[in-house]
Amino acid sequence: MRTRTLLTLTAAVAALTLPTALPASAAASATPVLTTGSVGGTPVAVGDTLTAPLASGTSATFHSSATGTTGVSCTASQFTVSVTDNPAAPGTATESLTAHTFDSSSCTSNVTGVLGVNGIRVDNLPYTTTVSSDGTVRVTPPSGSAVRTTVTLRTLLGSVNCVYQAPGLSGTASNADNGITFTDQHFTKVSGSSLCFANGYFTANYAPVTDGGAKVFVN
Repeated sequence: MRTRTLLTLTAAVAALTLPTALPASAAASATPVLTTGSVGGTPVAVGDTLTAPLASGTSATFHSSATGTTGVSCTASQFTVSVTDNPAAPGTATESLTAHTFDSSSCTSNVTGVLGVNGIRVDNLPYTTTVSSDGTVRVTPPSGSAVRTTVTLRTLLGSVNCVYQAPGLSGTASNADNGITFTDQHFTKVSGSSLCFANGYFTANYAPVTDGGAKVFVN
């Protein structure tokens, strides 16, 4: 009777212990939100730097209206982020947007009275960027500030600075091109001459997003 009791107790302990070990093992191998190579591929490590140029053959546009074609267009632009959190999917990865550049030599303007574009500068960096498993991308400025962009236009009377800002940006990530798309993101003018249109609508497709040359996928 004592032997049977000990055996029964041992079996009960084993039965209770085994299930607790399995979830820990599963958690250790869970697929994170961001991977490289493929969906469910190699996890993107916290601290990794991700970059993305404009998708081939596309332009980043900053138009005076959501349906118009008047404004500024650039064929060369790139963003750079540092990954700060990459939890298990489904979830939301967090990044720090440390650079967002536009090559002024690739920019043109069809605004009346404007001869060219001297530069586009993104201010108030870094911004917090989040990428969720459902593809939702959000760009958020530091507390108390805004997503701000200064567009410097060349005119017959010299350079004109047009400053625009937005409370934040929303975009969509896609594994089809490993890219992020922003469509008609609304900015309002906070300073600048009459040559600076009152509202700006930003549209761009950045692809592919890469980590050390490897394409990034969202899980």
